[in-house]
Amino acid sequence: MQRMDIPLAAAGTPLLTLTDASVVYPDGTVGLARTSTVFAAGAFCVLLGPSGAGKSTLLRSLNGLVPLSSGSVTVEGIGPLLRSADWRLHRRRTGMVFQQHQLIGRLSVLRNVLTGRIAFSSTLRSLWPASIADRRIALHALDRVGLPEAALRRADQLSGGQQQRVGIARALAQQPRLLLADEPVASLDPATAARVLELLQGICRESGISVVVSLHQVELARRFADRVLGVRAGRIVFDGPPAALDDRALHAVYGTEGEAARNEPPAASRERPAFDGTGPLSVAA
Repeated sequence: MQRMDIPLAAAGTPLLTLTDASVVYPDGTVGLARTSTVFAAGAFCVLLGPSGAGKSTLLRSLNGLVPLSSGSVTVEGIGPLLRSADWRLHRRRTGMVFQQHQLIGRLSVLRNVLTGRIAFSSTLRSLWPASIADRRIALHALDRVGLPEAALRRADQLSGGQQQRVGIARALAQQPRLLLADEPVASLDPATAARVLELLQGICRESGISVVVSLHQVELARRFADRVLGVRAGRIVFDGPPAALDDRALHAVYGTEGEAARNEPPAASRERPAFDGTGPLSVAA
C-alpha cells in the first residue's frame, strides 16, 4: 500500500482523545454520558456491552457519524477537531466497517472496494473510471482479506462472511490510521465471526492500524482484544485488559446478566440483503 500523507503514530502513543464527550439525542435520551478516554495507536480495542448500552454511539462519535452534544475529539497529527475541514480530514483517514456490510449488491466487488477511494478524488475526477493507482490499492486490499479472485463478481453473489471481508477491504482502501467496526460479526455464525475478528486483529498487528470494535460477546473480547471498554447505560464502567474481565467486571457491564453473557453466542440478527443502489443507504446499526 502507498504511504499516507501523515505517518502512523508510534504504537502505544495517543491517537485519538475524547474529552468530556457526551451525546444527547433530540428526544432527550442520553446516548453517551460525559466521557473522557484515550485510544492508543496500534491497539485493538473492544467496546463490550449489551444491546442498547451505548457502544455504537461511542464508536460513531469517534468519526462524527454521531455528533457530540458537548466535549471534544482530538486526533494525533490534526489536533482538536473544531472545523468541518478537520472532521473531513479525520474521516478520510478513518475506515468504517458496518454490521450489514453496506455494499452495492449489483456492482462488482472491486467497484465496491473502490468507493473507499472516493474521498481522495476531486468531484470531477470521480466521474471518470478509477485510476490505475487506485485500482492497485483496491486489489491489494482485496488480497489482504483473501478475496482477490472475487474482484469481478457481483457483491450480492457472496456469502455474508465474504461480504463482510469486502467491507473491510473497502475500509482498507482508504489507507486508514484508525479502523472502526460497529458490531461487525453480529450477523455471522460463530466460526465466521472468529475468522473476521482474526482478520481485523491481524491487520492491527501487521500494519499498526488502530482498531476499535463494538461487540457484545465476552469470549470474543477475551480472545482478540488488547483493551476492553465495558459500556453500560452510556457510560464506561470497565476499562482494562481482557484478562481482568472477571465476575465483578462482568456484573458491572451486564448486571444480573453477567453470568449468561459469559458464553453468549453471536446474535442471530436478521441478515438484510446487500444494498443494490435503488434506495437510500442506511448506516444505522
